Amino acid sequence: MKIGILGAGQLGRMLALAGYPLGFEFTFLDPATEACAAPLGEHLHAGYLDEAALQEFCGGIDLATYEFENVPQRTAELVAARVPLLPGPQALTAGQDRLGEKQLFVDLGIPVPRFAAVDSRAGLETAAARTGLPAVLKTRRMGYDGKGQYVLRSVADFDAAWAQLGNQPLILEAFVPFEREVSCLAVRARDGAVRFYPLVENVHRSGILRTARPRAADPLQALGEDYARRVLQRLDYVGVLAFEFFVHGGGLLANEIAPRVHNSGHWSIEGAECSQFENHLRAIAGLPLGSTALRGESVMVNFIGQAPALESVAALEGVHVHLYGKEPKPQRKIGHATVTAPDAATLERRLAALQVLLVEEC
Repeated sequence: MKIGILGAGQLGRMLALAGYPLGFEFTFLDPATEACAAPLGEHLHAGYLDEAALQEFCGGIDLATYEFENVPQRTAELVAARVPLLPGPQALTAGQDRLGEKQLFVDLGIPVPRFAAVDSRAGLETAAARTGLPAVLKTRRMGYDGKGQYVLRSVADFDAAWAQLGNQPLILEAFVPFEREVSCLAVRARDGAVRFYPLVENVHRSGILRTARPRAADPLQALGEDYARRVLQRLDYVGVLAFEFFVHGGGLLANEIAPRVHNSGHWSIEGAECSQFENHLRAIAGLPLGSTALRGESVMVNFIGQAPALESVAALEGVHVHLYGKEPKPQRKIGHATVTAPDAATLERRLAALQVLLVEEC
């Protein structure tokens, strides 16, 4: 089976690495000249709206998926008209507009922070009266790793926020004094079977994920699964879905969904019986889902900006390195390591040894 992937970044790279043992082959479509997944398959270097390239892409594959959620809706529709595209276009577009995404959650009875649409400078003041301050002003489309956001702590911040983000559709969300950030990674097969990974506790700094650690017995596991299942069923979803939440007041507040494999699930390559990448491929190819059970304790650590010396990291017991073949650049994810251990105490010691080697960025 040949699988087409829209996008050829590190997620596409890891999908291919998981798929080759299953006998799958891959074609990537990505406008980037130096796409890091390109060495793992055929790379069609073209824009996402290049219809001739899309026709060529679809002509050589059995089915398609994507590795990031900002694929244009038109692209998804053109591909879906020619080959199976999983998850489907509806799932892709559901998370592309933050306002529509929040409205979907509300419709499904999933709690969210207070929010309001913002379309003008005057509308910002009206929205703030609804959400209260502090609040986070965000672009409704695009934006990731903290980009496209501005924290409003008082009315004195309004002008600067509008100058930076104005003149495009925005959403204002109440700032949540959360206790933790967690994600629920779910996978749904073509026949409707669903499996969930343990809730993952995430730590961000400067808007970028730094560590992700699965928790085997999180008290909010069942609630996270319930909310994720509602979205999966509404969207008739096939593949891996990541649902990010704030833990607040003993419950979960929905932040956002990602209709794809996700950075907070990278630990599953070594830490779960079947990784998120293999399970995504199993789901879209119509294979039975693999076990999401933990193999032991683990935590994923992102390499931001630059990676530590490979010789030093490779010497650490229980540390598994993944480099993406990307040039070092400030605030860029260029790789990660998964730290594994048979128990929590050993994991903490091994994690501390790795963190000594990290080159930290603000």
